[in-house]
Amino acid sequence: MLDYDFPLWRPPSEGDNLIIQATLGCRFNGCTFCSMYKVKDYRARSLDAVYDDIAAAAQMWPHAHRVFLADGDAYNLPTDHLAAICDRLAATFPHLQRVTAYATPFNLLAKSVAEIQHLKSKKLGLVYVGIESGSDLLLKKIRKGNAKQMEQGLARAAEAGLKVSATVITGLGGQKHWQQHMDETADMLNRVPVTFLSTLQLRLADEVEDRFMEKFGEPFAWQDDRAILVEMRRLVERLAPPAPVIFRSNHASNALPLAGTLPKDKNRVLAQIDQCLELGQGMRPRWMRGL
Repeated sequence: MLDYDFPLWRPPSEGDNLIIQATLGCRFNGCTFCSMYKVKDYRARSLDAVYDDIAAAAQMWPHAHRVFLADGDAYNLPTDHLAAICDRLAATFPHLQRVTAYATPFNLLAKSVAEIQHLKSKKLGLVYVGIESGSDLLLKKIRKGNAKQMEQGLARAAEAGLKVSATVITGLGGQKHWQQHMDETADMLNRVPVTFLSTLQLRLADEVEDRFMEKFGEPFAWQDDRAILVEMRRLVERLAPPAPVIFRSNHASNALPLAGTLPKDKNRVLAQIDQCLELGQGMRPRWMRGL
C-alpha cells in the first residue's frame, strides 16, 4: 500500500490515474491565493523511496497507464532525477502511456529545450502550469513572478514540443482590474500556444485570505457570478490562439461549466455564456462549488 504524505492534490483530469510523490510540498509556495502545501516544507524524495512506491503501486495497479508525479512542482527536479523516475515507471508498467507533473515557469526556464525534449522522449510529455493571469500587474500582486517569466516559460515548453495544460483564475483582478486581467491574459495566450486551457473562479481559503488582501496592495472588491461570466466572455471573445486549444471551465469552482475547442467552438461557447447571462440557465448552484 502506498503511504502518501498528505495533504495530496492533483489536477481534476488525473483523478483516475496513479499518483507517485516524487517531491513533497511546493518549492515556490509563495502565491497569495493558494492554500495548498502550507503545512509542508519542500523536499525532493530519494530515488529509492520513489522506486519503493512504484513497486508497491505495481502490486495494486499493474495495468496503470498514466502517472502523475506529485507534489506541487515536481518538474523542478533535476533532469536526470526525473528521467530515472520515468525509466523506472516504463520498466514497471508495460502499458504506460504518459507521465505528467505540475510545473512553474521557473521550472521550465531552468531546463534547456534539449532537456525538456529528453524527458518528453521518456513519456513526460505534459505539464500543468498555473498561468493565473497574463497581466504583469496582477502576477506581481499575487506574488507569482511576472508576465515576462510566464511567457518565456510557456514559449520554452512550446519550442520543445511539451504539452501544457494551463489554468487562468477568473475574478483575480476584482472589480477594478478585470478588463486588464482578461485582455492581457488573452494577449499572452495568443502569442504562445498551450494545448489545454482551464479556468478556475477565485475562492480564498480562510487561512490565506488576509495575506492575499494585504499583498494585493489596494482594496479588493470581489466579482459576483454575473461579473465573472462577463469576464469569461471577454476572455473567450479575445482568444485567437496560434494553435487549437481545448478549453474547459469544468473545475468545481466555476459558476458555469463550459467546454469546447478554440477558436472552432468560440461562437457556441459565447452563446452559452450569453444564454446564462440572459436567462440564468446552466449556472452551477453554490452548494455544488468548491476549491
